[in-house]
Amino acid sequence: DLVEVMKPFNNIHGSGFVRESLRGNPIASGTVGLHNLGNSCYMNSILQCLNQIKPITNFFLKGEYLNEMNKNNPLGSGGRISTAYASFLNDVWGSEYSILAPRLLKQTVGSFAPQFNNNFQHDSHEFCQFLMDGLHEDLNRVKNKPYVEQFEAYGMEDRLAAEQSWRNHLKRHDSVFVDHTQGMHRSHLTCPGCGRESVKFDVYSSISLPLVPPKSGSTIPLKDCLDQFAAGEQLDEHNAWYCSNCKRHVCALKLITLWNTPDVLVFHLKRFTFEKCPDVEGRILKRKIEDTVNFPIDRLDMTEYVLGPVDPDAPPIYKLFGVSEHSGTTANSGHYTATVRNSEDGNWYRYNDSNVGFTSGDAAITGGAYLLFYQRSKGSLRWAGMEKELSGSPALDEEGFQAVVGKKKKKNGR
Repeated sequence: DLVEVMKPFNNIHGSGFVRESLRGNPIASGTVGLHNLGNSCYMNSILQCLNQIKPITNFFLKGEYLNEMNKNNPLGSGGRISTAYASFLNDVWGSEYSILAPRLLKQTVGSFAPQFNNNFQHDSHEFCQFLMDGLHEDLNRVKNKPYVEQFEAYGMEDRLAAEQSWRNHLKRHDSVFVDHTQGMHRSHLTCPGCGRESVKFDVYSSISLPLVPPKSGSTIPLKDCLDQFAAGEQLDEHNAWYCSNCKRHVCALKLITLWNTPDVLVFHLKRFTFEKCPDVEGRILKRKIEDTVNFPIDRLDMTEYVLGPVDPDAPPIYKLFGVSEHSGTTANSGHYTATVRNSEDGNWYRYNDSNVGFTSGDAAITGGAYLLFYQRSKGSLRWAGMEKELSGSPALDEEGFQAVVGKKKKKNGR
């Protein structure tokens, strides 16, 4: 039987009894329960998923993060979040604990993100984005960030525009998270009034998918959500785009197409909707879509959704390794759990805070699946493949033209 060690603790959120880490053999290497530190299940759910991203976890466990820590980055935490995360991973993979209390990590994150510095429930997607971004900035290899202006890619060849956009991104962002978790999409806006078009290439670390009404039964195929995402949308007045031609903000038609996909692909299922109340002016109705999305476990082929070049040695074919799950009515209430595939033994485990048990990937296909974590099945592509693309392509000059490689040099044998 497990015995929880309870002791009084002068908690910053008020006094009380707090759960401590419990020594013992974990159910499997890297598979450890996490105590709920007061509505912290949103954090536990995300930590269990991120923990199984092998290249990033190994980067911390081997101490490589120490060589790349950027303590002077004003957008980072001076290395404190990455140090706390490394300490957490060492405890998870050290095989000394069956249950951990990730208090240091929670307090460190809370000191840099006041929205998490409390005992309230939070949106696991927001926490995931903050933690990944915070770790990225702590480990950013760029020490001095230049000002980089977004450029208009309309009328340019897509490939050249994508390469130049990624070069601009690398001037400010380069880390182990950029290597493995960031991709790029092409955003195409059209003014409904004058027809003016704008194209930009933007970087993403997760993809928010709309949930479509189920065609038959109560399950929605993930493909339908991907198709709806690829079909585009008309922006509402809250997200209006400024048309320089019409000199006003317009509800533009927006079409987002994935240019490439990173080794770790995260989908955020938009289960929580905000709709205007028809009866009360200014009132917003929050609603959760509980329909089950049927997503592939062992083979998700993204080829048809990728606009850029596809590498046959590392195609955009993925397998699921983690699901952050939510039960309840709003993202900031209810309860979060996780179903995760262990990167060492390949088995699936169900995590409900400190409780861990065996399960299957199929068991994660429920109306509560909220974030889906996929990894590339075959091969690995740094920068979602842009490293290969840039290596064979000269940079553009300031006017957006590519330098012409002189042919005389070849004749002279140089």
